[in-house]
Amino acid sequence: MKTVYLVIIGLLCSVGISAQEFKFEKEMIDYGKIEQNTNGERTFVFTNIGKEPLIIKTVTSSCGCTVPKKPEKPIMPGEKGEIKVSYDTKRLGGFYKQITIFSNAKNPRKVIKIRGYINKPGQVNLEKKKTLLNN
Repeated sequence: MKTVYLVIIGLLCSVGISAQEFKFEKEMIDYGKIEQNTNGERTFVFTNIGKEPLIIKTVTSSCGCTVPKKPEKPIMPGEKGEIKVSYDTKRLGGFYKQITIFSNAKNPRKVIKIRGYINKPGQVNLEKKKTLLNN
C-alpha cells in the first residue's frame, strides 16, 4: 500500500515539475527564393505560456549546414524568447531542415523547421522581372 501511495505522489510531482509550455509565433520559416551567399539568419520567437521558468537544454539541427542558437537564460512565464537559426547560403538549390529543441516543457522535444531555395546571384531578380513582364 505504501508503494502505491509513493507512486501516486511521484506522478503528481512529475506533472507539477513539467508544467512549462511554450508557443511559437511560427513553427516553420520559409526563406522563399534567395540569392547565394545572402544572410541566412532567421529568428524563431516563442512565448513561455506555462507557470514555471522554461529552460531550453539543447537545440540540434538535422544538418551541419544549419546552426541554431538557444537562449542562455531561463524564459520566465509570459516572457518571449528567441532561437536564432543560421543556414549556410553557399549551397545552391532547395532545402528543408528540422531544428529539434529539448527543454523542461510538458512535451520535452519540439521540432521547428526551415525551408527555402538558394539561387545563383542575379537569378532571383531575373525571375521577378520575367514574372512582371508576363503579367
